[in-house]
Amino acid sequence: METEIINDLEISLKKVLESLEERFKKINAGRANPSMLDGVMVNYYGSLTPLKSLVTISVPEARQLLIKPFDKSSLSAIEKAIFEADLGFTPNNDGETIRIIIPMLTEDRRKELVKQAKTVSDENKVSIRNHRRDALEMLKMENLPEDTVKSCEEKIQTLVDKYNKLVDNMLEEKTKDLMSV
Repeated sequence: METEIINDLEISLKKVLESLEERFKKINAGRANPSMLDGVMVNYYGSLTPLKSLVTISVPEARQLLIKPFDKSSLSAIEKAIFEADLGFTPNNDGETIRIIIPMLTEDRRKELVKQAKTVSDENKVSIRNHRRDALEMLKMENLPEDTVKSCEEKIQTLVDKYNKLVDNMLEEKTKDLMSV
C-alpha cells in the first residue's frame, strides 16, 4: 500500500511540474512564440472558439507573429479577441493577415516578469507541500507498523525535495531567459 501512496504522489508532482511549465510559457521574454496566444478565445459565429483552431500562426522574425485565418471573414473578430486578451501588444490587420510586433522589454519590465515567475514557482511549491501533506495523511490512515511508516515518510520527503529542486531549477532557467537581452 505504501508504494501506491508514493506512486500517486509522484504522479501528482509530475502534474505540478507540467503546470509550472505551461504557466512559464505564458511569461514571455520579448521573443515571439505562438504559445503566447494559447489563452485567446475568439467570438466566432456566436460561440467562443480557441484562436489556434481558426488560424495558422508563424514566426517570420524573432519579435513578430504572423496570424493567417482560415476564414478571412473572421479577421476582425480575431483582431478584437487578441486586443481584448490584454497580452501587452497590439495586432495589426492588413486585410489578409494579422501581424503582432512584440515590443522590446525594458529592464523594469524584465524584473517584473522575474517576480511573476517567482510567484508562479512559489505557488507550485505550495502545491507540492499540499500533496506531501495528503500523502502523509493517507499513510497514517493505513495503520502500518511504525518502522514502515518512518521509511515511507523518508521516501516521501526525498521525492518532495527532488521536485522542489526541479522547480528551483526551472525558475533559475526562466530567470536567465527573462533577463537576457
